[in-house]
Amino acid sequence: MDTKLLTSNLVLFSSILLTLFAFSYGQNCSTHQFTNNNLFSTCNPLPVLNSFLHWTYHPDNHTVDLAYRHGGVTESSWVAWALNLDGSGMAGCQSLIAFRNSSGQIHAYTSPITGYNTALTEGALSFGVPRISAEFVGSEMIIFATLELPINRTSFTQVWQNGPVSGQALQVHQTSGDNLRSVGTVDFASGQTSAGSGGGISASARQRRRNIHGVLNAVSWGVLMPMGAIFARYLKVFKSANPAWFYLHAGCQTVAYAVGVAGWGTGLKLGSDSVGIRFDTHRNIGITLFCLGTLQVFALLLRPKPDHKFRLYWNIYHHVTGYTVIILSIINVFEGFDALNGQKNWKKAYIGVIIFLGAIAVLLEAITWFIVIRRKKTSVSDKYPHGNGTNGYASRSHDQTA
Repeated sequence: MDTKLLTSNLVLFSSILLTLFAFSYGQNCSTHQFTNNNLFSTCNPLPVLNSFLHWTYHPDNHTVDLAYRHGGVTESSWVAWALNLDGSGMAGCQSLIAFRNSSGQIHAYTSPITGYNTALTEGALSFGVPRISAEFVGSEMIIFATLELPINRTSFTQVWQNGPVSGQALQVHQTSGDNLRSVGTVDFASGQTSAGSGGGISASARQRRRNIHGVLNAVSWGVLMPMGAIFARYLKVFKSANPAWFYLHAGCQTVAYAVGVAGWGTGLKLGSDSVGIRFDTHRNIGITLFCLGTLQVFALLLRPKPDHKFRLYWNIYHHVTGYTVIILSIINVFEGFDALNGQKNWKKAYIGVIIFLGAIAVLLEAITWFIVIRRKKTSVSDKYPHGNGTNGYASRSHDQTA
């Protein structure tokens, strides 16, 4: 078996998957599908707080239809997006606010902010807002609004934010990390946005980091790991596939682990750069996967020989840990889709990949069981050519008696 050829093919396959997933994540903003089927001509990812701004500018009446998406929040959170006409920070912001009230309804309203000690009370803005509404979908709060822009202006400072809700009271947002960097500019006419002086990174660069993290982990933990398990479980039943199945299994899992470690590292970097955003479930599963994957690598180095007395226990450990990694990997890929608020069509595409791999596994399960059962019958027939022990003796006794 040419192990170099197998490894090259796995790397090529991984590269193709990486390219496909990278393209899909690149569509996350512009092709997002809203539940109300609204369409917008422009969309830009905002550099922090997992947010996106969609809009359509109407120069004939100087209005803007917009949708502000804020992901990674819970139903007990409030979100806000605002324009500051004269300043560059929170004070003076003309805000759109949304949260789930005590009656369970999503409440959207406008709030002018005059200072830093604000309760985000409802009030009219310095420009018209003839329409405002909001909805909560998954882990994402979305505000829809129409703004009547001030005369002769299309470029403004924009500020966005989120914080906790207690009953009907909107609590103070975090005062560190990304919650202090959520400021920038937007030009509704040109379609351009930029980060504020504290952002430190452009919106496109931040989104690119998220995309890289998602692509690496979806391909490695979410696709290559299950494929490696399929190679090991089913191909070794075929005598002609020995020892090819082992090299395919080891090669696939090695590539998956290497790419997965890179994805895990980008996740740590994203976490350190996004102090205001927490995805605890996704983060904890990711750390668990890294630890279990590393243990599997060391277990491979310590694998006993087939006739060793501890080989049975090693097999049990290897199988239990391996299947645990696969299950957690698939779960965490979907946690990542929810955290990134990825393009829904590509989330469905990943579901299609998993269904395809599952169908192959079911088919191979049936085929391998058929082969194993037939081999056992053949083995019994060879051992007892006149039938099995008792029935053969009984038949001979019956013949003698007759």
